[in-house]
Amino acid sequence: MKRCTTLTELLSAGADDAAAIGAPGVPDLDYRRLRRLIVRTVATLNAFGIGRNDRVAIVLKNNLEAGSAFLAVACGATAAPLNPGYRSDEFAFNLPDLGAKALIVEAGSDSPAIAVAQQHGIAVLDLTPTPASGAGSFELKLRCGTVAAGGHGQGGFAEADDVALILHTSGSTARPKLVPLTQANVAASAGNVGAALTLSAADRGLNVMPLFHIHGLIAGLLAPLSAGSYVFCPPAFNALRFFGWMDEARPTWYTAVPTMHQTILSRAGHNKEIIARNPLRLIRSSSSSIPPQVIRELEQTFDAPLIEAYGMTEAAHQMCSNPLPPRARKPGTVGVSAGPEVAIMDERGKILGHGAIGEIVIRGANVTAGYENNPQANAENFTGGWFRTGDQGVIDAEAYVSITGRLKEIISRGGEKLSPREVDEVLMDHPAVAQVVTFAIPHEKLGEEPGAVVVLRPGMEASERELREFAGLRLADFKVPRKILFMAELPKGPTGKLQRIGLAQKLGLA
Repeated sequence: MKRCTTLTELLSAGADDAAAIGAPGVPDLDYRRLRRLIVRTVATLNAFGIGRNDRVAIVLKNNLEAGSAFLAVACGATAAPLNPGYRSDEFAFNLPDLGAKALIVEAGSDSPAIAVAQQHGIAVLDLTPTPASGAGSFELKLRCGTVAAGGHGQGGFAEADDVALILHTSGSTARPKLVPLTQANVAASAGNVGAALTLSAADRGLNVMPLFHIHGLIAGLLAPLSAGSYVFCPPAFNALRFFGWMDEARPTWYTAVPTMHQTILSRAGHNKEIIARNPLRLIRSSSSSIPPQVIRELEQTFDAPLIEAYGMTEAAHQMCSNPLPPRARKPGTVGVSAGPEVAIMDERGKILGHGAIGEIVIRGANVTAGYENNPQANAENFTGGWFRTGDQGVIDAEAYVSITGRLKEIISRGGEKLSPREVDEVLMDHPAVAQVVTFAIPHEKLGEEPGAVVVLRPGMEASERELREFAGLRLADFKVPRKILFMAELPKGPTGKLQRIGLAQKLGLA
């Protein structure tokens, strides 16, 4: 199959009269009208003085318009979706750092991003949904300001080397880095996801991921569209409404992060009839590791294979994926290369063989060429054409990749190293434990020691001493959490991803 190198080319796959995107309670938008929306929006942006490689920040509620605005903007300029939940200080960092020429908000919005944009001379564009024209349809009008003169300004549709999408890294340990992803990067990654899942025009996706995050934008939205299939985008994830969305969307698959899957499982017992009348072909999980216990429960509940994938922003999302049946899925691994080349590298930059533990590195059409305006980060993260992921791992003889830890998350207790993932998986085997996250707690003499946050199953009890003794039966003493906190839910980032780094500080333990 020919590889697409631009989003315009990618979005030409669907039949004109086939449904492309949908949302709760509104008529679907077909591919013909989606393509017309894109043409109209690019022309509107060009009329405002915004063209290829000009940055347009998008701050919209997590609904389908956030997705359709991304698609339309990225076809003719550079889309920069931002979390609508950011505070004023966060927008004050992000908007100037992006070099945004314009900000898109919903008509009537009072987002703090608007005042920040005005302070920095960034034009504000109002998006007005037009649901009668189909899900995700909208119009753009200038609310205030003028588009700054200069910049790139070339009109028309973007080309392969133009930047389609720019996102900040999470910045959990340092100043967030800007990741520019070209049209070719984004199109390659969407195609990689579609190929790994064998998506076709007959598939129907249910996207519950945020549409300001690489997982939702690429796997949830672009991958199904690249196959000419349908994607249903409800508003922000809500486990109480998930099964109602299943009935409305009639999906053949969905993608989510592990914490979402676990919340869905907690409601599944009350929704067996909906599950039975909406059989899934597959379930996909990415963005953080999913415990093997959860994989088993999901597969039993939905009678569908759970496909765990491995992705990150710098790879425009997907790097590896467990294969579909009849090939083997190996719980505890992130599967085989599913797009870029994947290898293991030692500290000196040497590529290692099967079975050797080192840093996971990648290179390929979906991988960013480098961080923007950050030569130090580029020198640290790129070696001999390979991008260093920061993840420690190993590749087995069958080319399956296992992540043994995030290098920055590895806990060093008195010089002894331990992976928090290993502790997570042991504690998850306790019958009373529903969810767990292990993290480093600073220690005056040892440097660090392991701690854990645990969420118990409804109606079950366990004490800190009981769980420590349970862990001690299967883990060396230095790996047993010295402190276990019980909480109603795990501390998570805005995308539902677990955040180990800095958790001790957030919980007042450092």
